[in-house]
Parts: sequence; structure tokens; C-alpha cells
Amino acid sequence: MSPSRALIAACVLAMLTPAQAETLGTPTGETILTVSGKIASTNVDGTAQFDRAMLEALGTVSFETRTPWRDGVTRFEGVPLETLMTAVGASGETVTATALNDYVTDIPISDFARFAPIVALKRDGAYMTVRDHGPLFIVYPYDSDPDLQNQTYFSRSAWQLRTLVVE
Repeated sequence: MSPSRALIAACVLAMLTPAQAETLGTPTGETILTVSGKIASTNVDGTAQFDRAMLEALGTVSFETRTPWRDGVTRFEGVPLETLMTAVGASGETVTATALNDYVTDIPISDFARFAPIVALKRDGAYMTVRDHGPLFIVYPYDSDPDLQNQTYFSRSAWQLRTLVVE
């Protein structure tokens, strides 16, 4: 890229970042997820903080799948991780997820387009509580692909999710 094109690209990026931060909004309810690291859109002290309403406003999807933690088929509803990464302007290759109990797992961002995991807010139509794996739970649609039915993907499924760090 020529120096003049690089300068133009940097100026355009500088102009977009504040606008993106404005569209992110600010939590009015309890913050249930904080995203930090290599992100372009922030709303609180260099992080992207979300309350439940903000996450739902990004758009939710649902799917049914079996999990190793429950009997039978469970319906999960939440925000696709790919959508969340787009909303915060993520530019990394990995996301480190940390749960309320300090469980930590690293997830390749390539999983988001390949397998469509979600940050689930609801299970079987009801919001999840901290006592029951909530308020947020990273869930893959395990039944959609035999490759997902192993410990690698089960271990990436952090329940009681509180932070995501894009690296």
C-alpha cells in the first residue's frame, strides 16, 4: 500500500471509531458482559460493556442441541459470537473467555463463522440465572456437526461468562 493510501485508510479508521462507539450505547441495566482487547468500539473506559437489553438488541438466534451437562435436547437462545465480534470491531484471532468462577478458556475466532456458537441468554425460553449456568453461557450447536462432540469444544463452552478479551 502506498504511503498516501495508508494515510487515507488511517484517517477513515479514525473517523469511524467514535461513530461506532456511539452506536454501541451505554448499559442502563446491570453490566453482564465486558469485552476488551483488540476492539474498535468501546463505551466504558476502553471496554465494550453490555447489559442484557444491549446484547438482545444485537439480534438473537436459537437452536436445539444436546449437551454433556443436561439430559435430552435443550433450546438455547442468544447472540451469535460472530455478531458480537462485529459489533465491537474485533480484530484479533483468539478470544479468552472468563467465567464468574474464574474458569478461563481460549476460543479461536475462526470458530465463530465455522460453527456459529452463541452467547446464550436463555435456555428453554427462560433467562438463565447464575445458579443455573447464567446469566451467559457460550454454547455451540453440538448436534450440528460431529466435530463439535468432543472435549475441545465442550471446554470452550464457558458458563457464567463475564468477560471476553480479544487477542
